Amino acid sequence: MSKQVRQVSQARAARAAQRADGAREGRAFAFGLAAVTWLRALRGRTLALAAGALVAAAALTVAAVLLFSHDDRPAVPDTRARAYSDVDACLLTDDKGITADSTAATVWQGMQDASSKTHARVSYAPVTGEQSTGNARPFLNGLLQRSCDVVLAVGKPEVTAVEATAAQYKKVDFVLVGGATRANVNVRTVATGDGLRADVADAVEHAVDARG
Repeated sequence: MSKQVRQVSQARAARAAQRADGAREGRAFAFGLAAVTWLRALRGRTLALAAGALVAAAALTVAAVLLFSHDDRPAVPDTRARAYSDVDACLLTDDKGITADSTAATVWQGMQDASSKTHARVSYAPVTGEQSTGNARPFLNGLLQRSCDVVLAVGKPEVTAVEATAAQYKKVDFVLVGGATRANVNVRTVATGDGLRADVADAVEHAVDARG
């Protein structure tokens, strides 16, 4: 009987020892897991701090380069862009516009020549629809309302419309190609022919320079 009691006691002691060992192993496992988690978090923060430090160092480097590499030389202007003066020269043509080999095309070339020297802005407007003096007037009025400083006209209806209107606009210079009107203060006539391009350029340059 006493032998059985001793065996039971020994069994209980063994089970208690196993439970104690299991508890110690559990605590050790939990401690190890917590340590791993802490180390991972520490490594993440360390990487973040290191990355932040690299970004800050790069920013400081760029700022230093910009600060100490200042160039006192003036910037080179963009030669593709032309600085235009505040003068507009506008051409009134028939419905064909500035068709190649036409009188209007030669006048347009002369205007461009003048623009390259005076930097005046040049444009043209064709009279569409009926080719008559009455129909040309609204197109002429459109140019005057656009504040064109120099108005050129080529074509009989267009020239006639200008001849009838020029006296009302003393501040505008008019150039009539092939017109019969006697030249006055703000009206100049240019004959058609071989020297048309140069004559138009000269007339526009004169008008623009007079405004300077």
